[in-house]
Amino acid sequence: MMKVAIVGSGFIGRAWAISFARAGHDVRMWDQSPAATAGAHDYIAGVLGDLAANDLLRGQAIDAVLDRIAVVAELGEALTDAVHIQENTPENLEVKREVFSLIDALAGPHAVIASSTSALLPSKFTDHLQGRHRCVVVHPINPPYLIPAAEVVPAPWTSPETVERTRAFLVAAGHAPLVMKHELDGFIMNRLQGALLEEAFRLVADGFASVEDVDIGIRDGLALRWSFMGPFETIDLNAPGGVRDYVERYQTIYANIFPQMLRRVDWAGEVMATVEADRRKRLPREELVERQVWRDRRLMALAAHKKKSDQEFGR
Repeated sequence: MMKVAIVGSGFIGRAWAISFARAGHDVRMWDQSPAATAGAHDYIAGVLGDLAANDLLRGQAIDAVLDRIAVVAELGEALTDAVHIQENTPENLEVKREVFSLIDALAGPHAVIASSTSALLPSKFTDHLQGRHRCVVVHPINPPYLIPAAEVVPAPWTSPETVERTRAFLVAAGHAPLVMKHELDGFIMNRLQGALLEEAFRLVADGFASVEDVDIGIRDGLALRWSFMGPFETIDLNAPGGVRDYVERYQTIYANIFPQMLRRVDWAGEVMATVEADRRKRLPREELVERQVWRDRRLMALAAHKKKSDQEFGR
């Protein structure tokens, strides 16, 4: 068991706390805003009940996991003896620089300091630190207690030891780390998601498909394979001779349509009226929270199914 500090106790921080406590670690949560930590235990307890019902607590009792999570009033108390520190403050560069300065000054010399940022390059907020070699981005897909993938993004000065320790820590906690060789705007997952969203908005804006048609294509089409295979494995299995055979057969299709994909559509422009109207027709604004709860429960069911399948097939 290691001691883990969670800095920033909003939804991402709470989600990390669940993941790390479930893995057996002693978790301390801190936030500069008491409102952010108010009710954190109740929120987490409610989630743990659903996870237990889906056998997603590694066979542990709810109270055993919950007892490993504590909310503390002082940052120094959270950081004392912490081996891994997960920062979850707002996506603001100056805030990140200030918070990382505090953490670097207070944390033990061997602690890994990780940020959950989804957009800021680690070099932009760690360059001034004495301990910048132990700083790294660990960007999750929310919620990380249900979606195992997490991006490990080093700054140019992040030590190889820090990257490896972080990777091993995540694997031991049940995560599937994507270890980048160098930092890059958008990292991996946002660049992949962004490419898909760009085309989705373009198809709707240009009148080729409705919002629901695009959602059907992913939900009832591509995502069924992508839920257990990545794009490279998908094409490797979609041609008799594997990935090279696929490229030789089908690359020209994508080469022909690629020039049409180089024009951006402003997501917040005229197309937004169409997208929003379709979504609000299918899901009224007042039902968003209820649907978010439904989404998380469906993710739990999917996680439970994948866990059982992995055990059966010896993955």
